[in-house]
Amino acid sequence: MENVTSVKEFTLSGFDEILDYKLTFFCLTLMFYCVIIMVNVAVIVIITMDRNLHEPMYALLCNLCINGLFGTAGFYPKFLLDLLSHAQVISYAACLFQAFVIYSSVCIDICLLSVMAYDRYVAICRPLEYHSVMTRQRVAQLLTFSWLAPLGLSSSGLIFASRLKLCGSHIQKLYCATWMVVKLSCAATSWMTSTIPTNISAYIMILFYTFIGIFIVGTYVRLIRSCFKSLENRGKFMRTCVPHFIALFNVIIATLFDVMYMRYGSSDLPQSLQNFLSVEMIIVPPLVNPLIYGLTLTQIRNQILHPCLQKKS
Repeated sequence: MENVTSVKEFTLSGFDEILDYKLTFFCLTLMFYCVIIMVNVAVIVIITMDRNLHEPMYALLCNLCINGLFGTAGFYPKFLLDLLSHAQVISYAACLFQAFVIYSSVCIDICLLSVMAYDRYVAICRPLEYHSVMTRQRVAQLLTFSWLAPLGLSSSGLIFASRLKLCGSHIQKLYCATWMVVKLSCAATSWMTSTIPTNISAYIMILFYTFIGIFIVGTYVRLIRSCFKSLENRGKFMRTCVPHFIALFNVIIATLFDVMYMRYGSSDLPQSLQNFLSVEMIIVPPLVNPLIYGLTLTQIRNQILHPCLQKKS
């Protein structure tokens, strides 16, 4: 343990290949972040202001957009600041907080999409029972679960990671991740082997989200089977379930990219590819999700286009 150092800040070495173009990246990132804020806030305001949209499906969508703003707030401001700084460093406490915000946001996305899948299942497969099943109280309970469960699991992992003794301070990423902190632990021989409490926390999270994934797949299988039996159900599926399915597919692909980065991030892959794999889940879902719903759900699309139509008339 002679090489153990008291780490007070981390160096983000993922910036090494983009610093020559940092002004270009800064302008593009700032523009991209502004668009993300604009489209998510637009959907949130439309759903909040229109009483006709005060239904379970739109309440879930509103929370999905709020979570998109929550997750991107953990990445974009620091990333923009790093592009303007001479040294890309982050304090130990800020690193853990950033990891908590980003990864809990991804987990909240998965939970919200699972609840959305359940909502569509009840609406299409059990339409006569929908209002008795998806009551305001039930929706509030599901939303509370979708936020508190991921936040609790992420907090436990963060607490265990914060107790590890570190032997390094270089994070090969554009932002902090809990598993990267674990990887810097003196006791870690790989990103999955460190201490017993950390491993237990990781396995609990894996089991929890595996169960969520199985639940989502099972729900959509039953939905698709129901839609083949009825032309009316097929129309409902195309109008309301396809956006959910696209959003879910988008989050899954983004998460798989991050898993690929965890597995191959320190190998011979180009740094630019490593950066893309690590930020895809932060960049794409918060922008694509509100755009998908805004363009495909008639009620929201009409609210967006209504001011434009009034001006033309």
